[in-house]
Amino acid sequence: MFTPKYPPPDTATTPPAPAHAPTPGHTPAVTPPSLAKLPAPAALAPVSNRPTVQLTPGTALALVGGGTAVVLVVGAVLVSMLLAVAITATSVAVCTVVLRSLLHQERKH
Repeated sequence: MFTPKYPPPDTATTPPAPAHAPTPGHTPAVTPPSLAKLPAPAALAPVSNRPTVQLTPGTALALVGGGTAVVLVVGAVLVSMLLAVAITATSVAVCTVVLRSLLHQERKH
């Protein structure tokens, strides 16, 4: 459970090192086999199989409206919680003052 899980290693093969450059005046008539096995440059680019997301004006407007609604709801919840804490603190303070005055009056009499 607490052991790390590593992703599988990449299966892409690295291209082999190019053969020695030919000497000036001597050009090989046949392509070396090490270069003939290299994939085409287009095949080297990774192909993404993730779907692309296209935002239309209607979708962008819906996202802005949804974000605004979320901000308003979260703001209302936070304000109501703050108001509940303030009312509770006020009532505790009033109860403290009343109890203190009652106890002070009993000690005098």
